[in-house]
Parts: sequence; structure tokens; C-alpha cells
Amino acid sequence: MLMEEKGHNVPERSKDDSGSGGMFFVFALAALLVMPLSCAKAGVRLKDISHIAGASTASLFGYGLVIGLQGTGDGQGTGFTTQSLANMMRRMGITVDPQQVKVKNVAAVMVSATLTEALIRGERFDVTVSSVGDSKSLRGGTLLLTPLAAMDGTVHAYAQGPVSTGGVAVESQGSSVSKNYTLVGRVPSGGTVETPVFKLPNDPSRLELVLQDPDWTTARRVADVISQRWGSVAEANKPSVIEVSIPAEYADSQRRAEFISELEALTIEPDVVARVVINEKTGTIVAGQNVTIAPVAVAHGDITVQIITQPVISQPAPLSLKGETVTEKVSDVSITEKDARVILLPATTNIQEVAESLNAIGATPRDIIAIFQALKQAGALRAELIIL
Repeated sequence: MLMEEKGHNVPERSKDDSGSGGMFFVFALAALLVMPLSCAKAGVRLKDISHIAGASTASLFGYGLVIGLQGTGDGQGTGFTTQSLANMMRRMGITVDPQQVKVKNVAAVMVSATLTEALIRGERFDVTVSSVGDSKSLRGGTLLLTPLAAMDGTVHAYAQGPVSTGGVAVESQGSSVSKNYTLVGRVPSGGTVETPVFKLPNDPSRLELVLQDPDWTTARRVADVISQRWGSVAEANKPSVIEVSIPAEYADSQRRAEFISELEALTIEPDVVARVVINEKTGTIVAGQNVTIAPVAVAHGDITVQIITQPVISQPAPLSLKGETVTEKVSDVSITEKDARVILLPATTNIQEVAESLNAIGATPRDIIAIFQALKQAGALRAELIIL
């Protein structure tokens, strides 16, 4: 539904029509490219779908400030932002009254990241910043130095740098235009490792290969290809872990790296779970090659509500001493409902045919999101639906 008022647009559908063609093109292009790629059946290296266990990961978070915003920061009523800014200034030797601090160019954020086993001291990684106050946008801001700690309180890294939001939000005189989501952003290579997280394997004669996407079929294929290369040295006892015994010729610690290098270079064809991933913030839809639809009829319509406000001037009677001219507003409301467009999707439908059918009825990204959610509830979408 779209509501319009003369002079002021009030979108209910996030006003993404100007960019709907580009976002819908992402879905259509993904659907059209998936089929040719699947036909190639190219092998994937083990190092691209798994990693060697032996280290742990740590989820890090911290509280920080984003500065340099163009009037889109937290409001004066956000007490923790003004208090944080005053405390920071006090540590720098400047005493200020928190009640006198203006924070329209500053926003309080939570910074989060995951520290992996591959990162050593001094390595850099990306971090995510999310507004926790009433900021309108983080676009153009810079994250101040923020310590990132694990749940036990240990500080493992620090983060700092310019924030990238990948969107824009503009507001002027009651009207606003926004594209994508600007209250969450990333700082590319903004984190620096201070204390790595690492642990040595318990048994140096064995190692575990951990799949990024747990799947019994893929795990069995990995174990088979390893055993074909070095004999019966691999077992898939879990959908995410393949246990590998290091062959005798690689028992020497100096040759362990050689074995891991050869192991990671082996190729297999992983099994892919049928998924449809939806990002409602940006209107992006990505569907995998194994997505199918059961026989189903889809009807889709649209309702537009238009409100036009016109000024009407009421004047007093001639020679009136107490009368005064008054301006009133009269609103004219009209509702337009388009005819429902019905498409029939047969049982053999694949993702390419779904894209062609939805293109044919002129569905926008928001429409497609609603259609996929309805298909899932109806039991017609034979795939996992993931909403980000």
C-alpha cells in the first residue's frame, strides 16, 4: 500500500521503487546464472568449504562512538551518548557539563565481530557497527577506538575507522528519501587483533576437517575422496566433521604442513541445500539452484491510497469588526485497487521459471518477498526460507 499527500510523500513500502529495478535484477540475474553454473559441475577445493580444526573462535563486542555525522546523530535526550562523550573528553583532560553537550554529530553504537583461528596478533578484520540510540543514519561517520571483548571480559581486539553503510538517507522539511539501511554499517579492516584465540590439537597424529555448511552427503564425499588418495584414513561420523588420521609418511612434524596442503587441494562436488535468502532491509532476494515449487496458483494485486490536500480560504463578512481570514485544509481521498494477477506454477518449476513468471506480472522486490513467504506458509516452497 502506498500513501501520498500533495507536497509530502509518506511511503509504507519503504519507497524503494526508484531502486526496485536494480534490486529485482539481482534476483533475476542470480536465477538465470545458477542453472548454467550448476551444469558445469566444477569441483570445489576442500579449503574453500572447510577448515582444519585446532583453534576456536571468539564472538567479540564493545560499546563505542561514531563521530563526524552530518546532523544525523543521537538526539539530546539520549543520555548515555552525552555521558559517554563527556567521559571521553574528561579522560583527555577537558571538563565539560554533559547537559551542555550537543550530540547531533555523534551516535552511540555497539561494535561486534568474530575472531577466527586464522588471525594472529596484529592482523586486521572487518567489524560491524549498529546504532543503539535514536540516530537517523551512520553514513559518513568514523568509529572511535573501541575495545572488543569476549564474554569472559578478555579484550582480544580494538576497532577504529570510517563506517561504510552502503545506503543513503535524506530528510528535509518533513519529506524523506532513503535507500537501503543506514543504521548498521561495517568498518572494513577496522579491527586489529590484540590477543589471538588458539589451542593446540589434542592428538598430533589426527586432525579434524570442519565443514562450513554441515551436510551428511558432503561429509561422506569428503571422506571418500580423502580415502581414495591415502587409503582408509578418513571417517565422516558427523555432518560437520571429518576425522582424518595422518598417514605414516607424514608423521614427521616437518611434513605435517605438506599433508595439510595436499589435503586442502583435493576437490569434490558439495551437495547444496535448497535455500531462498531474503534481506528485507535492502529488498535483496537470492535463491539457490535446487529450489522448486509445488503446483500452486499465485494471485497478486495492489492497492493505492492517494490523499490530496488543498487549502481553502474562509473570509469574514464585509465590514465585519471581529471576523478574521482563516485558511483550512480539505482532503480528497481516493483508493485505487488493481486487478489481481494470477499465475499458475506447475510442479516442475525451477528457480529460473519462477523468476520469469514473477517478472511477467511485474512484481517488485517487496512483492516477491511477500510471495515467497506466502509460498512457504502454503507448503509450496520446497526450500529453506532464510530472512536476514
